[in-house]
Amino acid sequence: MYDWLIVGAGFAGSVLAERLATQRGDRVLLIDRRPHIGGNAYDRYDEAGILFHQYGPHIFHTNSKQIFDYLSQFTAWRFYEHRVLAEVDGKRVPIPINLDTINSLYNLSLTSGEVEAFFAARAEHVDEVRTSEDVVVSKVGRELYEKFFRGYTRKQWGMDPSELDKSVAGRVPTRTNRDDRYFSDEYQFMPKHGYTRMFERMLSHPNIHVMTNTDFQDIRTVIPYRRLIFTGPIDEFFGFRFGKLPYRSLKFDHVTLDVEQHQPVAVINFPQTQAYTRVTEYKHLTGQVHPKTTLTYEFPRAEGDPYYPVPRPENQELYKKYEKLALATPNVWFVGRLATYRYYNMDQVVGQALATFRRISEHVPLRRGEAPRIEAAE
Repeated sequence: MYDWLIVGAGFAGSVLAERLATQRGDRVLLIDRRPHIGGNAYDRYDEAGILFHQYGPHIFHTNSKQIFDYLSQFTAWRFYEHRVLAEVDGKRVPIPINLDTINSLYNLSLTSGEVEAFFAARAEHVDEVRTSEDVVVSKVGRELYEKFFRGYTRKQWGMDPSELDKSVAGRVPTRTNRDDRYFSDEYQFMPKHGYTRMFERMLSHPNIHVMTNTDFQDIRTVIPYRRLIFTGPIDEFFGFRFGKLPYRSLKFDHVTLDVEQHQPVAVINFPQTQAYTRVTEYKHLTGQVHPKTTLTYEFPRAEGDPYYPVPRPENQELYKKYEKLALATPNVWFVGRLATYRYYNMDQVVGQALATFRRISEHVPLRRGEAPRIEAAE
């Protein structure tokens, strides 16, 4: 008998499992259809002994002291500020676009004030910023939009930036100084011993039972539980009643090279050339010392595991139909990127899970002896 069945052992499910077990003494069954915990943040050592991220690079950054302090219970940290280069017009320049990007690309020697005027002279007036194209051309103009954003977005999302919500391009700032950090958050660190080790510590409580290689559909009518937390795709939970929500997926090619270092920074983006969007070299992230190095090439695609909700108005309308069903489903909480159809960073998922736990604490009494909840098969 479990107080909670939690579907999905990524950040959302694992944080809630830990909170429910340690703060309420609840018995939790945490399941995942994959053969491991950690969700997309799962990392492991390859055959060469190099720690890499199986589902592409995961860089932790946050402005929330509460979230950072919470995760610090389960890991020591390695300070790391993420830097990315983009290969544009045969040059490798900083991205997000900054002063050095412009000076290098155009062989100029502008100051911060002058580069601000450079952007302003090229920016296009947009009456209402609605799409990702609008965001970029209204800030830096069409030429830089074509060089840095349009091709990358078409590969990543399978559609033009003019078809995507403004939130996609809005995640990438434009700078007039020489700050070449990809993120500007107050807390920028990597788990010192990796994400998987952090998840293992988070889930080590005796009240938490973890089952991997386990699909929700196979056990939902077999194992008794009182309440459910679902972190998978919300449309799948409801049997795709209104149709499938669109997601973008990724194919990862992991390669180990017999060299100590392949590239000067962790990630290089390819907005103009190549079928892949970016190449990651993990030793920059982990600080590992090793005579070899491991890279990941990312190829976006339409089919496969769902990674990114596609931010378009019609998709939000479809999600709202599922959200209405979710709100009307008793004793089930929907948490995480897939369950709420949101393009969240890792820290945002942790924050959402902690907020969900606070709501549970307020509304779900600590009761024992009530009848188990076994959901009827549909």
